Amino acid sequence: MAPDTVSLRYFLVLAQELNFTRAAARIGIAQPALSARMRRLESELGTSLLVRNTRSVVLTTAGVALAESAPPALAALDRAWDTARRAGSGELGMLRIGYSLSTGAETVPALVDTLIRSSPGLEVTAVPMATPEISPAIADGSIDAGITRGEQPGRGVRRFALRRMRVGVQLAQHHPLAEHPEIEILAASTYPIRLPDRAANPTVHDQLSALFGGTHPRFHTPPVTFDMSYSGLRDGRTLAPSGEAAVTTQPPGLTWRPLRAAPPLTIYLVLPRDQSPLHRRVRALAKTLALESHWLPD
Repeated sequence: MAPDTVSLRYFLVLAQELNFTRAAARIGIAQPALSARMRRLESELGTSLLVRNTRSVVLTTAGVALAESAPPALAALDRAWDTARRAGSGELGMLRIGYSLSTGAETVPALVDTLIRSSPGLEVTAVPMATPEISPAIADGSIDAGITRGEQPGRGVRRFALRRMRVGVQLAQHHPLAEHPEIEILAASTYPIRLPDRAANPTVHDQLSALFGGTHPRFHTPPVTFDMSYSGLRDGRTLAPSGEAAVTTQPPGLTWRPLRAAPPLTIYLVLPRDQSPLHRRVRALAKTLALESHWLPD
């Protein structure tokens, strides 16, 4: 059986000092305790490591060999302990995040950047998904976490509010309503309202439909699209409801205006109900990011 690492570390200090009194003082133990440790170490190895006399300590051939070979072995062991500790605290491994396309403008990149900077050993993969698919994928372990717009139903997951933002509309810069710093819901509802297909995000679709529901708006509901230029809004009439994060990725020719008195839009971090250290770390870092970014105002 290999000797314990504490005795090895004590031996290395003694090998440097070649004096029991100085070595014991440096370690912070009594000299008799250090002597007992060295005798036990020699017994475990089955060989003498030190030649002792009243004035000095001399390393034997075995002692010299151990003094040379032990430091890299202990360093490797320290790295192994550190790796295990970091893995146990969620700082290592692979994290798969699924996110709804609407959260990819600003929220998801900020969270991924925070995760990577705080945990260099963590490999983060983020992929866009249809919102209704995210919670089931987390529940069955296909992905580890999700970012969704609007609280989605689902079993086996927990949701945490990550961000609340003002709801507004994207519109062409030459749109008649673009001259207003805020737009009344009643005024917006007199124009065609572009919503994504309900299947893409039933919860948010229904919330936005209800927001304009009493005013009989004319909805345009195209299928989910990756047309990031929003060409359908350039007619100077059509509006597209969106959160204020849209400002950061606004295509040329378009602008964003808040809707007065509209309820805020909530973005959620979704995690499994039974959480590992990795999930708990993601939750803690997301909470810190939300606090520092003022994403959850009172």
